[in-house]
Amino acid sequence: MPALFFDCDGVLADTERLGHLPAFNETFAQEGLPVRWSESEYAEKLLIGGGKERMASLLTDEFVRENGLPADPEGQRELIARWHKTKTAAYKARVHAGQLPGRPGVARIVDEALAAGWILAVASTSAEESVRATLEHAVGDEKAAHFSVLAGDVVPAKKPDPGIYLLALERTGADPHETVVIEDSRNGLLAAVAAGLRCVVTVSSYTGAEDFSEAVLVVSSLGDPGEPAQVIANRSPAEPGPYITLDDLQACLRVPVSREVT
Repeated sequence: MPALFFDCDGVLADTERLGHLPAFNETFAQEGLPVRWSESEYAEKLLIGGGKERMASLLTDEFVRENGLPADPEGQRELIARWHKTKTAAYKARVHAGQLPGRPGVARIVDEALAAGWILAVASTSAEESVRATLEHAVGDEKAAHFSVLAGDVVPAKKPDPGIYLLALERTGADPHETVVIEDSRNGLLAAVAAGLRCVVTVSSYTGAEDFSEAVLVVSSLGDPGEPAQVIANRSPAEPGPYITLDDLQACLRVPVSREVT
């Protein structure tokens, strides 16, 4: 049975620009920290996998000293956990307020996959609460119930480590030779490739300049009627029209699997 694994951030919705960045800055303001990440600064932070890890990057010796923060490892772990809990709540509030619409084609392709009996999963190392909220908003509660959700700290390493996708394969019982991953970033692409999976990239607002050489298909989005997708690169036998279909994803499965990174 074929399977379709989605990343969350930047794939189900444009979460980074509209959700995570303002939620980080709202958290910093609540904590009284002299930090407000601009869009360009946040683009740099996105090279660090994981929200907790991005927050931890602030904790230089100078920043800790100037802001009276804990200097010991355990105190810093507790601090980051508190910050991240606040940030997750701020993010979820934005999702529930309808500020993060699903990306074009996501709900449509999920409908097609459900009708065809495909296995569905979301594999993300973002907080599980945030991932579930985004998924439910993007596809609706009823369809979201058909997904396996692998998220948060269920694996020890963030993407580009393949752990989250290997776990998704294990939990769903999906055949790696029959599984397509939809990602939006190079880190996510590398994680999928290292797990031996074919990856389709839907470029998001922060990832347009990244290298997606290993992807079988790169598009601006999955597309919808009235919101056509643009094909950026294609090394699959798929011949997409105005929007990506399940047949196109099925064609991507005919590309030989390779764990090699160019």
